[in-house]
Amino acid sequence: MEETVEDPPTSAVLLDHCHFSQVIFNSVEKFYVPGGDVTCYYTLTQQFIPRRKDWIGIFRVGWKTTREYYTFMWVSLPVDLNSDSAKQQEVQFKAYYLPKDDEYYQFCYVDQDGVVRGASIPFQFRPENEEDILVVTTQGEVEEIEQRNKELCKENQELKDTCVSLQKQNSDTQAELHKTQEELEILKSTAQKLEQEAKAQKDGWETELLQLKEQNQKMSSENEKMGVRVEQLQAQLSTREKEMEKLVQGDQDKTEQLERLNKENSQLLLTLTQQKERQKKLEQTVEEMLKQEETTTLKKQQALKDENAGLSRKLSENKIIYDALQKEKERLERENDLLKRENSRLLSYMGLDFDSLPYQVPTSDQGGAGQNPALVYGNPYSGIQESSAPSLLAVKKCPTCKSDFAGDILDFTSEQQHPQPLCLSCPICDKTFPAKEKQIFEDHVFCHSL
Repeated sequence: MEETVEDPPTSAVLLDHCHFSQVIFNSVEKFYVPGGDVTCYYTLTQQFIPRRKDWIGIFRVGWKTTREYYTFMWVSLPVDLNSDSAKQQEVQFKAYYLPKDDEYYQFCYVDQDGVVRGASIPFQFRPENEEDILVVTTQGEVEEIEQRNKELCKENQELKDTCVSLQKQNSDTQAELHKTQEELEILKSTAQKLEQEAKAQKDGWETELLQLKEQNQKMSSENEKMGVRVEQLQAQLSTREKEMEKLVQGDQDKTEQLERLNKENSQLLLTLTQQKERQKKLEQTVEEMLKQEETTTLKKQQALKDENAGLSRKLSENKIIYDALQKEKERLERENDLLKRENSRLLSYMGLDFDSLPYQVPTSDQGGAGQNPALVYGNPYSGIQESSAPSLLAVKKCPTCKSDFAGDILDFTSEQQHPQPLCLSCPICDKTFPAKEKQIFEDHVFCHSL
């Protein structure tokens, strides 16, 4: 597996909390020759299950945390964990990424939680020893080698002491490991419970997710509808803006028209003031004319009253004359009857017939108006009646149809029986008035005389 730029998961867990026995490294050399690739072989135990983010790092001996790795490689997950081939795994480190010094290093398997699951024995990166070559050295070099050997022995003793302390530390670590395994079992049971709860919560979340998806679909459809509505509103807004522009233009036109109307109004006010002054003058003139007309009307009414009183007196006198003439007529008729009887008696006495007489008395149809046909010698009062008739019976004419009326005696009844005119015509300007507006007609005629 190739190395990537992504950093591996690490932790600050100390050596006391690591589980070195779950992954076992096999065929680890004491040293590796620099400049060549290094293949790391390891075996997965049954208690350990690898995960995707596990990795193997090269650590310098004496490391304290998993963050102190020199280089690392991601591990590959086996296809079948139950097969023997799945247990034997390997990973190859490229020479370019390997250390260049001769310090001691070791392989460490670190899971994705940053916990160490296995560690190898220490090894170095150095060339092979040339033990088969005979080396000739001087006394000084021998002494130097002995001094170096003493130092190595001393260092070996220190390493032994360190190994004893590490063994003791390892035993303590094993005890703690046992305790940690017990805690791990408790954590596993807790994890199972949490997984069940997580599963139930996941089911609830899936249900909520489905509901949210349905709501999202509804919101999407509503959003589309709102988008269509927004487009419609935008179209309406553009239309309203155009209408508003037209209204603003119309308002400007109305403002200009209002200014013109204000000017015309001021002119009309001035004209109205002048007209009011003229109207006052006209009202004064009309009042004066009305006063004059009222005075004239009063005078005319007084004259008409006087004339009416005279006509009433004349009517009374004519009625008295009519009564006297009626009585005279009745008396004459009685006398005429006596004369008829006397005439008949005389004719019978003389043996003459009335129809055989050569003289015929003219009838009323032949022009003998006012004469009695029974009188032989005529009516002795006919001359009186004919001479007095023109004075007693004055002739009147209808102003509408120009018909003749009888004298003052029959004036009232004849005027009532005569049909009234439908309209009245002015004799001066030919203006017509309805018959009901007689008073207006008379006032109009009167105005011509002013």
